[in-house]
Amino acid sequence: MNEETFNLQIRKFLKKVGVTSQREIEKAVRDAVASGALSGNGKVRASVTLKLPDLGVELDIDDDIALD
Repeated sequence: MNEETFNLQIRKFLKKVGVTSQREIEKAVRDAVASGALSGNGKVRASVTLKLPDLGVELDIDDDIALD
């Protein structure tokens, strides 16, 4: 295994996940505020499940995202 290639590929994957997730979160929160379903204050609960099916790994990551 080439450690440098492996590390770069992980970073590329995480960047894609981060950028895509941020876009979706921002859109969902803005839409919810615009429709009145969310006040724009407080927190929104978020969760992500990381799966590596070939390795039998499944990890849930949960946190709150503060809006103000």
